[in-house]
Amino acid sequence: MQARSALFDLYGDYLRSRGGRAPVAALVKLLSPLGIAPPAVRTAVSRMVRQGWLRPLRLATGPGYLITPKAARRLDEAAARIYRTSRVGWDGRFDLIVLQTPTARRDRQRLGANLAFLGYGMLDEQTWVAPRPGEDVDGLLTEAGVRYERFNATHAAGTPGAMALVRRAWDLNEIGRAYEHFVTQQRPLLAAVTARTGDMEAYAARFRLVHAWRTFLFRDPQLPPALLPERWPGTSAATFFDRHAARLRPAADRYVERCLDASNRAVRKKGRTS
Repeated sequence: MQARSALFDLYGDYLRSRGGRAPVAALVKLLSPLGIAPPAVRTAVSRMVRQGWLRPLRLATGPGYLITPKAARRLDEAAARIYRTSRVGWDGRFDLIVLQTPTARRDRQRLGANLAFLGYGMLDEQTWVAPRPGEDVDGLLTEAGVRYERFNATHAAGTPGAMALVRRAWDLNEIGRAYEHFVTQQRPLLAAVTARTGDMEAYAARFRLVHAWRTFLFRDPQLPPALLPERWPGTSAATFFDRHAARLRPAADRYVERCLDASNRAVRKKGRTS
């Protein structure tokens, strides 16, 4: 697990609802159970500041970092898709974007990853498609300095044209196998976490569960049921994820609160002795 990716998960799943801020000491403590060392946390934080995801903040507990409006939008979008709280219907229209792609390979890869996160699949190097318009896609492309055009393509659900477009843009067989592998990999790890398991261990197990589930934001566009195969593995995988994420949430929240409180106590103690 990379420190930068873990920080996105930490802010999105735990700190966003707590004001979107935390002292550096708490960030280090909260990522320690995941095997992420303090220097890696600090390096990742610095990188996220340069990229406009975090900004330094002086807290009562010492130096800290607050999410930027850009990060808040991205985290809210991710949370809605992770927990499927804003599911919308499909009107039969696809959003098509024709790009003037960047020449640098690294820029193309970064742009492709961002478009995939927003639910777009690639038809060819210049053309991307999604079952619904991505809310931030115009801002993303403008910020990247990419020229583009957008069109609507209308296909009735279940028609050959609609299914052919889906098959060109996404490998549903591969995505389905990934969902099956997710459940197979996570089931024994989560079965080991019981009511007698400590809060820190439950927090780490839940963190890894959410982190693994979050990777589907970059590969699964969450197509409407009309465009999915029968007995879609993603449906049972979502039920599995929801059950265990909810089961481990109370223990994980207790651990997060203890880490944040520990930072506050450490500062108060330092103030009394200085």
